[in-house]
Amino acid sequence: MLSKIIEKALNKQIRIEAESSQIYLAMACWAEVKGLEGVAAFMYKQSDEEREHMLKLVRFVNERGGHAQVSELKAPNVTFKSFKDMFEMLYEHETFVSESINELVHITLEQKDYATHNFLQWYVSEQIEEEAMARTILDKINLIGDDKGGLYLFDRDINQLTVSTAANISPE
Repeated sequence: MLSKIIEKALNKQIRIEAESSQIYLAMACWAEVKGLEGVAAFMYKQSDEEREHMLKLVRFVNERGGHAQVSELKAPNVTFKSFKDMFEMLYEHETFVSESINELVHITLEQKDYATHNFLQWYVSEQIEEEAMARTILDKINLIGDDKGGLYLFDRDINQLTVSTAANISPE
């Protein structure tokens, strides 16, 4: 059974994950109308992934005797100065989500809710990957600079981008 404190904190994270999905969706729409089909496809996929993260939390709350809440969402930015600006905002958002997950983990330890703490470890690992992906993309964008050919190749190749993090590399 979830405590009211944990339930409230998890419901806050449900809203953040839903807003994350909306942010990625808005970025997908912006990229699509700018002719960046690869970036748009990447963002649509990320939007779906964030919604899955939200649903995983919803089911967990309900299964543990709580009541998952669907709340009003903050409207995301729908325009960006450049695709670099968009990815910088995305990186900032992912670091915000990581901080939120970390705070949630902290609350579970304070409340001695080890089942929820264990459940959240997947989110901790996921955020390491999300931040690494955003940093890698920004590094590639900085390499491209104002080169239109580089932007074309980046847009074409973004869906094949993979990032290895220390968390998912096995020692040999």
